[in-house]
Amino acid sequence: MDGPGYFYQSTVLGNVPNDAALLGQEIFGPVAPVTTFTTEADVIRLANATEYSLTSYLYSRDFNRLLRVAEQIECGMVGYNIGVISNAVAPFGGVKQSGLGREGGTEGIAETPARCR
Repeated sequence: MDGPGYFYQSTVLGNVPNDAALLGQEIFGPVAPVTTFTTEADVIRLANATEYSLTSYLYSRDFNRLLRVAEQIECGMVGYNIGVISNAVAPFGGVKQSGLGREGGTEGIAETPARCR
């Protein structure tokens, strides 16, 4: 992209194989790898197969499916039919190699030592 600094243009990668190394990485950039699945069990297995798990984004017209799948995915936060889930009053954090604990929200405040409040 033109301009000063280092930028990576927003990119959607289609038909990414389920065994691609990219799916097991924590990507801090505007990259969206797209893969397919046949059953909910497949997508849950794929989502949980990474050692990283800050956020998962689920998209469906079936709200019951969103809840059912979200309850089985090992991640810190889940976005339902939305691209940004940050909220100043909600706790922020991941699980596995994407972090331990929470910051922000009442959970983050409760974890903060009293001397820092």
